[in-house]
Amino acid sequence: MAAGYVCGLIQTGYFYSRRHNVDIRKHGSGNSGSTNILRVMGVKAGAIVFFGDFLKTFIPCVLVRYLVFRHRPEIACLMLLYTALGVILGHNYPFYLKFKGGKGIAATAGLLVALDLRVTAVCLLAFILIVAVTRFVSLGSLVVVSIFLVFMVFFGQRGDYGLEAFCLPEFYGVSAIITALAFWRHRSNIVRLVQGKENKIGGKIRS
Repeated sequence: MAAGYVCGLIQTGYFYSRRHNVDIRKHGSGNSGSTNILRVMGVKAGAIVFFGDFLKTFIPCVLVRYLVFRHRPEIACLMLLYTALGVILGHNYPFYLKFKGGKGIAATAGLLVALDLRVTAVCLLAFILIVAVTRFVSLGSLVVVSIFLVFMVFFGQRGDYGLEAFCLPEFYGVSAIITALAFWRHRSNIVRLVQGKENKIGGKIRS
């Protein structure tokens, strides 16, 4: 988790915006994640930031699974989850930006690809459909993390990740924490969704 947190401190959105003489924390929603970058600085900027945040989870997770714990397959996927949790915490709460970072969805995407392409495919399809129909990125993101948790329990119980039985409760617990973090970071979005005031892609940004 500590190593993951350090990787999560690479605030792609903040560094990218500063390089273009913009402090993204003072624009749009004030969030340094890829969605706010997309709204404020355009599609190209959003894609670059998303890819950067994706890689800072994907690379350490792959290294942990296939290099650091390659001889311990019975715990490798659990260690991968801990690494991803650290990255997400670093991304969401960077100490040098007064603990104000992103919401962890692009970082979670890196976790999904590193862990299970089947889950990634289902989550991607669900996200595309929901955002295409509703234009709410936040809703698509919350559905994705919910699907992630369901599949972690299902595939974990089925033995797809090669985990020892004693690791499963911990595996489910870390998965639940990752999901809960996403919901916590989206709490204001959830309120706006309920009130019918949530920001839409391509629409006017509401504070």
